[in-house]
Amino acid sequence: MWPFAEQRRVEPGAEAGQSGGRSRRSPDWARSGAVAAVVTREWPGPYDPGQSSAIQVLGSPGEVGGRLGTLARAGMERWRDRLALVTGASGGVGAAVARALVQQGLKVVGRARTVSNIEELAAECKSAGYPGTLTPYRCDLSNEEDILSMFSAVRSQHSGVDICINNAGLARPDTLLSGSTGGWKDMFNRRERRPAESFIAACPRGLKGGTGKAQRLVGSGLCFGCHRPPPNRRVLCGSITCSEGPKLETPHCPSGLRVNVLALSICPRGASQSMRERKVDDGHTININSMSGHQVPPQSVAHFYSATKYAVTALTEGLRQELREAQTHIRATCISPGVVETQFAFKLQDKDPEKAAATYEHMKCLKPEDVAKAVIYVLSTPPHVQIGDIQMRPTEQVT
Repeated sequence: MWPFAEQRRVEPGAEAGQSGGRSRRSPDWARSGAVAAVVTREWPGPYDPGQSSAIQVLGSPGEVGGRLGTLARAGMERWRDRLALVTGASGGVGAAVARALVQQGLKVVGRARTVSNIEELAAECKSAGYPGTLTPYRCDLSNEEDILSMFSAVRSQHSGVDICINNAGLARPDTLLSGSTGGWKDMFNRRERRPAESFIAACPRGLKGGTGKAQRLVGSGLCFGCHRPPPNRRVLCGSITCSEGPKLETPHCPSGLRVNVLALSICPRGASQSMRERKVDDGHTININSMSGHQVPPQSVAHFYSATKYAVTALTEGLRQELREAQTHIRATCISPGVVETQFAFKLQDKDPEKAAATYEHMKCLKPEDVAKAVIYVLSTPPHVQIGDIQMRPTEQVT
């Protein structure tokens, strides 16, 4: 006989992984294990007389699918009413993930620079009667203070983070041979566009070299002309002296922190600290990566972007190893999709919308909901199962 159990009742303390009250994972394991045990059957051995095939024992495809669905629901049941943080939740994959988690009964904090879309999604989820909740949170991931404030707010309002899903990112069409350094910095540093007037400040009067005229500021936050701090500390970036006035070509956000790479490390660090402070030993960090983080795409405009995604691959595996060294059961996973039908191509090919549209027209692409289903699958696996990476692409995608 293969070692699959007959239908039977499972006592939580005996077989479902309950090992005491030290962490929150024990009762959750018991609940998931009990449900899973009820839907399993004895699997026949290959030489078992009187049972001709496993398929006959398992039943019809509908029954099999029903049992698998029950197992998935059992796996997600332990996450019910717990909190998930989703970055980049205002659209595309992030919005689909947030919706899927709310459908599963989780409390979701959706982070974005602008939260109007998340507010609309939250209203849709509420009107649909989903058991979970979605709370919008405005946060600029290029500003570490914003990130730390976000975790502080989550701690005070919701106790802490149990699941951290990093989805925010950026791409620009800058090649390695002819791309601009500014474009590379945008991609690596994720400096976000802001209104030009936010980047104008008066050079302090009365200081040596000060003119009082509007000017741009260097990355250090000091006036390029007088090298003194301006009254408006929000203003950064630039190389135009005081005397040149407000010539703003491509204003960027103040901090210039690396969101594609650095914030992807700051958020899991904050989430892991939150989990360990509360003795949550079954938390999960999921980084939404890309197939470009596993192989360099042939399109030259995506080569630098690919480098940032290779970094995500390395950071996720490094996080997994450090969590093991810390002797926790917190897990870290990458989900690496190929072409997903979002606004990504239009941002990558911002000067050639026809070429961007063609990306999605020549094949049936993944949908954001496909990636969201992968997230649910990862979360529904038993706590002893560590999934390192899910690589998924459209069937018709070649590379």
